[in-house]
Amino acid sequence: MSDADPRQVVVFALGEDLFAADVRLVERVLRHRAPVPVPQLPPWVAGVVEHAGRSLPVVDLRQRFELPAAPPGVERRVLVAGSGAEAVGLVVDRVLEVAPVGGALDPAPALFRGLAREYLHGILRRDDGLVIVLDLARLLTATERIALQQALVDV
Repeated sequence: MSDADPRQVVVFALGEDLFAADVRLVERVLRHRAPVPVPQLPPWVAGVVEHAGRSLPVVDLRQRFELPAAPPGVERRVLVAGSGAEAVGLVVDRVLEVAPVGGALDPAPALFRGLAREYLHGILRRDDGLVIVLDLARLLTATERIALQQALVDV
């Protein structure tokens, strides 16, 4: 495992699929609350919520990855990823655990379950199946980050 590989990950679900993110990049897990909509942002940006004295843009990962909407009754959570002005909230269906990686990640294929390699850090094989380890730094392009920051100035 290289230094760039996560040693522990936060495992979460979107539908039946398991995903993970490097625990060092997840500041906190929040209960989902309805974000305040912000005009002129992509549909996968649900809006903003106030957290720790700042406006936090909230990205709905189901919409970002073009997955169907969550069924009613799912107790969604918001992962606060990043820090300071770069922090973003990621809406997920459920947070399951913090788990050790325990070995090397399989390299990310060019396409995995409809997700392009640009979003993936690798694939973690576990007894209960595959976990898609996301590269949180690549969930938003530089242009998208700038557009979010500019939109938040007016909020």
